[in-house]
Amino acid sequence: MSSNTTEKAGWNREEMAQCAARDIPNGSYVNLGIGIPELVARFVPDGREFIYHTENGLLGMGPSPEPGQEDPELINAGKRAVTAVPGASFFHHGDSFTMIRGGHIDVCVLGAMQISQTGDLANWSTGAPDAIPAVGGAMDLVAGVKTILVISQHTTKNGIPKLVENCSYPLTGKSVVSRIYTDLAIIDVTPKGFQLVSLAPGVSFDEVAAKTDAPLLPPTIATKES
Repeated sequence: MSSNTTEKAGWNREEMAQCAARDIPNGSYVNLGIGIPELVARFVPDGREFIYHTENGLLGMGPSPEPGQEDPELINAGKRAVTAVPGASFFHHGDSFTMIRGGHIDVCVLGAMQISQTGDLANWSTGAPDAIPAVGGAMDLVAGVKTILVISQHTTKNGIPKLVENCSYPLTGKSVVSRIYTDLAIIDVTPKGFQLVSLAPGVSFDEVAAKTDAPLLPPTIATKES
């Protein structure tokens, strides 16, 4: 299978976000993390509606405005300018976290530094002495949201796997991740470990397995054993 570009195999950031958007059920209340997860808002499948929540106090968040149309008082939790859809509501920061902690948000899409084979997530600090912590609302989100999806490059810029047997970085949450979308593949976290769901164009199972620092189950084997 060949890639649809001449540069390299795999999915780009937008394609990763589109894969995640396809798996979100119609009518879901969705919180998007900073970075690649924010791109999911561009790819709502035809016939579906997602209601976007941002933890700084908006339900019914719309896309980024056109350049020059930004409202400095209308931003998401990542300080990016957004819009509000008809029927949107604004509320106190504390009420927003009550929604999260009360289990009222259906899906959260986050980035990651590491994900373990049991679904542990590390996405706020490397734990290094000079690291700048950036936890934000992530710990509340992974504890309170019903389904946690992760979008991330499969490895670091230095080629170090992000999907591992056990996280070495400080955890955001234990056993919280359901599905992972990388530039190479879509992978489920199952009771038996990482299970391949599908491969990106031009990518082989052996390549994904070699770049995953934990056992990876092929779809056929995982299906038979589940």
